[in-house]
Amino acid sequence: MSSTQAASGDGGELMGAYDENYRRSLADPEGFWLEAAAAISWTRSPTRALDDSAAPLYRWFPDGELNTSYNALDRHVENGDGERSALIYDSPVTGTTRTFTYAELRDAVAVFAGALRSLGVGKGDRVIVYMPMIPEAVITMLACARLGAVHSVVFGGFAPKELAARIDDATPKVIVAASCGIEPTRVVEYKPIVDEAIELASHRPDHTIVLQRENAPGKLGERDLDWETLISDATPADPVPVAATDPLYVLYTSGTTGKPKGVVRDNGGHAVALAWSMSAVYDIGPGDVWWTASDVGWVVGHSYIVYAPLLVGATTILYEGKPVGTPDAGAFWRVIAQHHVKALFTAPTALRAIKKVDPEAAELAKYDLDRFATLFLAGERLDPETYHWAHSKLGVPVVDHWWQTETGWPIVANPHGLEPLPTKPGSATVPLPGWNVQILAADGTVLAAGEEGAIAIRLPLPPGALPTLWGDDARYIDNYLSQYDGYYLTGDSGYIDADGYIFVMGRTDDVINVAGHRLSTGSMEAVLAAHPAVAECAVIGVHDALKGQLPRGFVVLKAGVEISPETLQEELVAAVRRDIGPVAAFREVSVVEALPKTRSGKILRKTMRGIADGRDVAIPSTIEDPAVLETLRPILRHPS
Repeated sequence: MSSTQAASGDGGELMGAYDENYRRSLADPEGFWLEAAAAISWTRSPTRALDDSAAPLYRWFPDGELNTSYNALDRHVENGDGERSALIYDSPVTGTTRTFTYAELRDAVAVFAGALRSLGVGKGDRVIVYMPMIPEAVITMLACARLGAVHSVVFGGFAPKELAARIDDATPKVIVAASCGIEPTRVVEYKPIVDEAIELASHRPDHTIVLQRENAPGKLGERDLDWETLISDATPADPVPVAATDPLYVLYTSGTTGKPKGVVRDNGGHAVALAWSMSAVYDIGPGDVWWTASDVGWVVGHSYIVYAPLLVGATTILYEGKPVGTPDAGAFWRVIAQHHVKALFTAPTALRAIKKVDPEAAELAKYDLDRFATLFLAGERLDPETYHWAHSKLGVPVVDHWWQTETGWPIVANPHGLEPLPTKPGSATVPLPGWNVQILAADGTVLAAGEEGAIAIRLPLPPGALPTLWGDDARYIDNYLSQYDGYYLTGDSGYIDADGYIFVMGRTDDVINVAGHRLSTGSMEAVLAAHPAVAECAVIGVHDALKGQLPRGFVVLKAGVEISPETLQEELVAAVRRDIGPVAAFREVSVVEALPKTRSGKILRKTMRGIADGRDVAIPSTIEDPAVLETLRPILRHPS
């Protein structure tokens, strides 16, 4: 099947459940998505799927009405599954494990929704959530959904200035915060950050609700309310029906500067798409134990810790810990074994962290992963070396897939619940139903199989994707829809092979121009990562007066590896020359202790590139450890 055939659904001889669903989703989106909508309980069932009257601003299920919290909780209780485990809270940083049944979680959500209602929070009002990975974060999100209020979760620990910008953009009626977050080596006090953010902001929320944690209780002011006191006499709230097109949440994209960019998620399209993906992509259904090792502050946490697993009646794990250090490199295997996890979804960087500390996976041998069936990875490019390591050590399918904050659910994946397809290391497999993916040249023409270009998606985007940005339709159109007429621009580059498999090579910014040759830094990273001494790596393009740009490599060594930097550089340069070619002009590699990352595991390549080029770049608010970047700064500016 050619790349354009695979992406458009035209031609080709491959027939199966995937191919049938994909073709139908593009040829008959109305019928396909109305059929998928039957998995959701509606207070008013939609009779139409797509509203294109305001194109390029599309809306899904315009005449439908529902409540997302009801779909995630109440209906399972009403169907007799109230005693099934809904949420398992596993916190190695506090030594706590707690399980909520569907009935218990519904009751806790109803009570907190009642508490919010007593403060005047209702349909359409915004609530900012500033909490770590604790059950109350999930309860707050679902309580907002129950009232028809719009939640905006801000990653706990964000700086006051960043939180203030989000307060001013979302104009929340209430902020719900924990007094602190707990890291493996420190306690981060949240309450002073919230107080400072409110002082910096122009908008003043009516109240801040504070969940006091014993590690660092917060000082309450006159507009502050104690969580436990507030819920002690709250009257439980029933679910409030909302239009399918009403917003469920606003999530600000990471690393934004200036005015925040708030991705909007609606209620109806979101519920339909997530329920469909949970079955078709992840093969997870009622009673299955599912673990997404992410954070509720990111889109992965919204979609696949909170909403998707609960929509389908599965058990979801909320993990307050790290891949290593809480207490060791066996932390993930312990959680999988202890809770009988069927599938794990995490970022490749988590696997690389484990591989660095325990390259032979000795910790894995301590645990029985008898029910573990699949490992799903996304959020950062999955290099073939990490893919092979995970597959060989775990002995289960390792499924790479690709999506974005804006899309809300996977664009490209191996649909394990629909029809598992053969894997290709380096590929996220195929476009999922609803996603008409094309590879475009600079002039907007569709490229042939194997040609690398901009990854774009023909409009309309399927249900669950962002309909717009919060309060700014014009910015949404300008940022995403203006470069190629009729397309959403993903900002990533890649290619589709002759079998229709999509290879995402990195952000468009990470395609460098070396003496007129466009080269992907992702391809070079794959070569570096395959070296037996390398735990993880990054390649960036830096300015060069002669060639325009030149690639520079940065590698972190596996634990216990002894090799001289000179020998390693010689071997890596030779490998790139062999696999990419002399045209890459790859000659420089630095061995570093760590790479700078966001809290969600993305390597800060753009920031590294700016420092290397001598620019005064702003440090992203999402950075996990600023000290890593400061250590790297002199190496970036003055290569050896």
